[in-house]
Amino acid sequence: MQNMDTKTLHPAVAAAYRVLENGEPISLEEALLLASLPGELSLDLASLANKVRNRWGMGGIHACSIMNAKSGVCGENCRFCAQSRHNHADIEVYPLVDEDAVLFEARSCAEHGVSHFGLVTSGYGYRTMNAEFKRILAMIDRLHKELPELNVCASIGILGPETAAALARHGIGHYNINLQVAPEKYADLIADTHGIEERKETVRLLRQEGVNVCCGGIIGVGESMADRVAMLFALRDLDVSVIPINVLVPIEGTPLADADPVPLADIVKVFALARLVHPRATIKFAAGRETIMKDFQGLLMLSGADGYLTGGYLTTRGREVADDHRFARRLASFS
Repeated sequence: MQNMDTKTLHPAVAAAYRVLENGEPISLEEALLLASLPGELSLDLASLANKVRNRWGMGGIHACSIMNAKSGVCGENCRFCAQSRHNHADIEVYPLVDEDAVLFEARSCAEHGVSHFGLVTSGYGYRTMNAEFKRILAMIDRLHKELPELNVCASIGILGPETAAALARHGIGHYNINLQVAPEKYADLIADTHGIEERKETVRLLRQEGVNVCCGGIIGVGESMADRVAMLFALRDLDVSVIPINVLVPIEGTPLADADPVPLADIVKVFALARLVHPRATIKFAAGRETIMKDFQGLLMLSGADGYLTGGYLTTRGREVADDHRFARRLASFS
């Protein structure tokens, strides 16, 4: 096993080193055992995940930026979200922006060397074609024309067969729709105004159309470690290529405003387990990277992650793209 003295490792971690050798994911039983290890062993797990990322991951850093193209007044009751009208967060509210505003943001993204740009809208989604969805398609077309090197992505909610097929025809790069938590906990921990099956069906429709899907979850909404493992395996069943992991940023005016922070060691384990369950996927560190993890964000990027969201989120601040470029260059010394 590459001159490694596995006797110094916990037996469960030592057994998981086979992922490094053959690129095959760990089993559910192995993941649950690793998830139960004490915090002091999380760095051993992180070290393995980093090795697996270097050998079996895509190579380099996947950086993307998003634009809040339609903000607030969402009818869904997601407990963590500032944009839900069921909550009372103080945010800016506006309808779908125009094409020029989108082009301005996308051009800035491209000029800063970010390869993926995502349009995000609040609301349930677009099961069928309507005037607003057609405007979004026109935005995508214009971005392809004006910025042909940019990967244009979208996160516009739940889709139906017609709208999923339309996005595929218009050359969407990745589509983001998160499971958020273990499917069986979705109604209790996230929302009950829509169901998790609608989200899963959207992923399936997009994959049938050949669209790459960015689908992950959020840590810190009241889930257990076993729930986090269940989410990772649900994602494996859906054949997604990018897995964003968010760490809850508690927002005043939402039901989770006073949520207790998740222990850092547990977060490290989630990122490491994501890599061991999905050796070849892109594991992307999304919300909470700067605001919650602060001094420890580099540790999580060395725990199996190979991507991040840069330049700001939807209703919370992010980090300057130039700062993240320097961050990525420093991380490269561990590869």
